[in-house]
Amino acid sequence: MPEPSAATTTPVIGWDLGGVHVKAAVIRDGQVGRVVQVPCRMWEGVSALEATYRGLPEVFRSPARHVVTMTGELTDCFADRTDGVAQISAWAAASLRGSVSIYGGRAGFLPPGGAATAAPDIASANWHATAALVGLHRQAALLVDIGSTTADLIPVVGGRPAASGYSDAERLETGELVYTGVVRTPLLALTGYAPFRGRRAALMAEIFATTADIYRLTGDLPEQADQQDSADLKGKSLPESETRLARMIGRDHGEAGSAEWKALAEHFVETQLRLLHDAAALLLSRPDMPGDAPLVVCGAGGFLSERLGRRLGRDSVALTDLIAPHLVDGGSAEWASTCGPAVAVGLLARTSP
Repeated sequence: MPEPSAATTTPVIGWDLGGVHVKAAVIRDGQVGRVVQVPCRMWEGVSALEATYRGLPEVFRSPARHVVTMTGELTDCFADRTDGVAQISAWAAASLRGSVSIYGGRAGFLPPGGAATAAPDIASANWHATAALVGLHRQAALLVDIGSTTADLIPVVGGRPAASGYSDAERLETGELVYTGVVRTPLLALTGYAPFRGRRAALMAEIFATTADIYRLTGDLPEQADQQDSADLKGKSLPESETRLARMIGRDHGEAGSAEWKALAEHFVETQLRLLHDAAALLLSRPDMPGDAPLVVCGAGGFLSERLGRRLGRDSVALTDLIAPHLVDGGSAEWASTCGPAVAVGLLARTSP
């Protein structure tokens, strides 16, 4: 029997290098194996990325074909996005063991050395990878990837990403990027007031609480997605989350019981859903989007995406269901959803030289 070829045995590792998380997925012979998400303090510079990398399991630091997408270039340790793309790409070329390609979205896979020139294509193109993967399985859909910080709502038409915008600025204008997530978003970004005991309670203009607090109280936030510090750097128990929520309306924890704090949390859930609903409704109203196009959902906030689908009267299909033949076992499915772009860029690399 002939020996397996190097192309068959060399793993592909897909990377999504973000400003607060590093996500990575190992793919062997088209099968998604180990998938991880770990915190990364990218705002401290590329040295933080190196420290995060050194702490990863050995399989991610082994020789492989590495394919990289990123969002970390927008952190304020870099002079601008071009500088961020250049520095992150240079780090990947120097630190990852094996061949390294950078995902340029509409430009395809690119060598790290030319990253600065292609920065407009590379910067924050992770959404494009996930949408391109969806397009291999659905001719028409709305990808809804809600993460810890942002939500990507990407039309897929004719089996291809069909976003009207490309850059962060353009997608903010089109509603294809909604800067809201299920962990890090300050509650003040969702609304200016909340109903409490029959009154219209104005919110404190402080980052006392984030969306992680409300989704802990509703029981929706997956434990594995709850990796960031709380706003007050204290614990993440229900009473501690209630305390932070109470402060948003100028109150102390002891002024109400758990039922009232949970009801207040549900109000903030509703305000976040309204933001997402308005953006999704606009995109689904496009003439080229079929009336039965489903939502393909993934991300740490997949639970919220499904709720959005019910609100819109649309079927929701999990990204992990689309790629189920590529998942080694059910245990990798939840992480594969949370780390969708890392999985996507790794799977897309199989069809790229």
